[in-house]
Amino acid sequence: MTRAAAGRLLRGAVSLLLTGLVVEAALMPIAVYHFHKAGVYGAVANIVAIPLTTFVVMPFEALALLLDTIGLGAPAWWLVQHALDALLWLARAVAHAPGAVRALPAVPDGAFALMVGGGVWIALWRTRWRRIGILPLAVGAAWALTTPSPDILVTGDGRHVAVRTAAGLALLRDRAGDYVRDTLAENGGVDGEPLLLADQPDARRSRDLCLTDVVARGRAWRVLATRSVYRVPIAQMVAACRRADIVISERGLPRGCTPRWLKLDRSMLARTGGIALTLTTGRMVTVLNPGDRHPWRDPPTLARPMRRFGAAGDQHGLAGGAASVRFRVPARGWSER
Repeated sequence: MTRAAAGRLLRGAVSLLLTGLVVEAALMPIAVYHFHKAGVYGAVANIVAIPLTTFVVMPFEALALLLDTIGLGAPAWWLVQHALDALLWLARAVAHAPGAVRALPAVPDGAFALMVGGGVWIALWRTRWRRIGILPLAVGAAWALTTPSPDILVTGDGRHVAVRTAAGLALLRDRAGDYVRDTLAENGGVDGEPLLLADQPDARRSRDLCLTDVVARGRAWRVLATRSVYRVPIAQMVAACRRADIVISERGLPRGCTPRWLKLDRSMLARTGGIALTLTTGRMVTVLNPGDRHPWRDPPTLARPMRRFGAAGDQHGLAGGAASVRFRVPARGWSER
């Protein structure tokens, strides 16, 4: 290989790397906002993955399909299989490399808007005006990176709670499904499996209650949560509530349950939905907002037309003319009973 050819090859590799870095930078705000994770080594992996897919996988797949018409596609499919195996090996190796994925908590809407707006401005302009987009992009990125992780996460039904302890994010209930565990971990900015609150040394629990302290803003916030469907005696529950700052339960709590700061029971969570509490900043994010009128929250109902069925199968009366019954069902369709 001549020096000129080696130079062109090197320039092509550098150009491909820079293109990958630009693509990763453009997609990273979207990935972090929706999935709370961002890949770090994707641009480097694409130096191998893109040529392998473009010049090996796709051409040999086309060749294999063509040779299949005469029954000779097996050798080409063998090459495609090994190329895809190499591609999957590369993906797994990059995914398991140290620091390959950066997990972040939920990005504020304002930070996401600034990053997207700055990126769009840079993409639209071709003159010096495009440099203005760097400012909102940098501000949004700094805002997102400095957003603290929530200290307490509560699902909309109040059943599952994640608390940030000294060892990491810990779940209240031992038996939580994979979806719940993944969702709480992602929103808490944790990459990996969350811990169990029952295993933490500073958590005190019984069959029905769990009590733990969350240190934030220079003080310890005492969090009390119910962890079973069995009702605690009212006197015991009221006394426990008075000693707690935050009380969380999947069921309705008695009126005498008055914690020092916040009471999240079934009636409150029905209005707020899931909640993320950041005690270090005093920020509370709720899934449902005041004035939220999405149609799936309170679907309209329609009255079903009256129908009369006779004893012999006709539609004139019910064995002597009993009054017909009017059913009310959701608008999504009639239910025959």
